[in-house]
Amino acid sequence: MKQALMIAPGKIEFRDVDKPTIQSDEVLIQIKRIGICGSDIHVYHGMHPYTGYPVVQGHEVSGVIAQVGHSVRGFEPGDPVTIMPQITCGSCYSCRNGNYHICDSLKVMGFQANGAGQEYFAVSFGNVLKIPTEMSLDQGAMVEPTAVAIHALTRAEAGMVDGLRGKKVLVLGAGPIGNLVAQSAKALGAGGVLITDLSEFRLQTAEACGIDYAVIPQQENLEQALLKFFGESRADLTLECVGSEITIGDAVACARKGSTIVIVGVFGTKPTVDLGLVQDRELNILGTLMYQRKDYEKAIELISVGKIKLDPLITDTFPFEDFLKAYRYIERAKDRAIKVMIAL
Repeated sequence: MKQALMIAPGKIEFRDVDKPTIQSDEVLIQIKRIGICGSDIHVYHGMHPYTGYPVVQGHEVSGVIAQVGHSVRGFEPGDPVTIMPQITCGSCYSCRNGNYHICDSLKVMGFQANGAGQEYFAVSFGNVLKIPTEMSLDQGAMVEPTAVAIHALTRAEAGMVDGLRGKKVLVLGAGPIGNLVAQSAKALGAGGVLITDLSEFRLQTAEACGIDYAVIPQQENLEQALLKFFGESRADLTLECVGSEITIGDAVACARKGSTIVIVGVFGTKPTVDLGLVQDRELNILGTLMYQRKDYEKAIELISVGKIKLDPLITDTFPFEDFLKAYRYIERAKDRAIKVMIAL
């Protein structure tokens, strides 16, 4: 079978390797779609702090079960599926207390372990979830980033009376994750969602997905926009989905006293944050990482019933053999490449 191996930043080598032999608790998946995300692009540029080379990428995937191990239950050949790409130890404090997604020894397929960038992929059936037959393979590959969004909102929801129901939400960043955070907030009952970005194209895409309000901060003062759309109470919840000092600064500066900020974006450099304002306004600042199985299940549910629109986000598709061309295209297209898919 064919395997795409990133041997160094910006260099992908296609190899002919043996099809995996599965263990008794594993399934063999014929991979059909691979989504390229921002973290993959960091690996492509040699900027991911926790990934070495060579590495097989691919963690946003969908496929079809080709074979099941003899101790596997609940799956059959032909089932359309997606995977949770986490590898956890099961024995650390976090794992023992139900927080396996922040395992002390966490590895992620495609980064610290090989991912699914090949024609067939063997994985423990505990990491596999069925997707409805009416869900497209493209949509199946986007369950993973949708689960990221669901988990971020679940983190905030736990500290809110009545959860997200009727709450006013500000999302900073309209890339794939920001868009999915905004859509998921609405799907979970938010009363209004304002999203920001520097890209008019990404904001137009967000509006096409049903997001209520969209603002380019360089063209419209963010604090004034919050007052215009949400009134003097402004936002109950802010989610930073960029990972930049500017946007976390905006999040803190514009936050209503006693409100919550969730850090979703990945910061490549350490930002300076005005902790004086955090203290004075008694802000709740929460981190979020990855997801749990329940987040995947909720993502599949919301996608299945049409509460989250994914098709407007899938801007381009490349065949497997053009994996490297897809990265080069993303560099050229910049903000107009929202989610690029690899088709096998």
